[in-house]
Amino acid sequence: MELNKEVLDCMKTLRRRLRDELAVDIRLSQSDVISAMLDGSLQSNDEETRRLGQRLAELSDQPRRATVTPLATVEVPVGEATGSVRIYRGQRIYA
Repeated sequence: MELNKEVLDCMKTLRRRLRDELAVDIRLSQSDVISAMLDGSLQSNDEETRRLGQRLAELSDQPRRATVTPLATVEVPVGEATGSVRIYRGQRIYA
């Protein structure tokens, strides 16, 4: 996708609105910045933010999702762990 002035202006405006409304911190250097912004605009209750999300989808040639994609499910171990459990980089560490 080509990033031109119109796309960048739309992304900056949408980023500010999402940060103010939903307290979502999106960086323009992220690899999935456009999909993160589109997901955030779907969660917004503000019509202007939703309109900006639609405009970004048009400019970036990405189809707009109708619903929010659920997060991947995480399997919980069946047996009880003995000792303490820590989370390190998203993984359970049993000590």
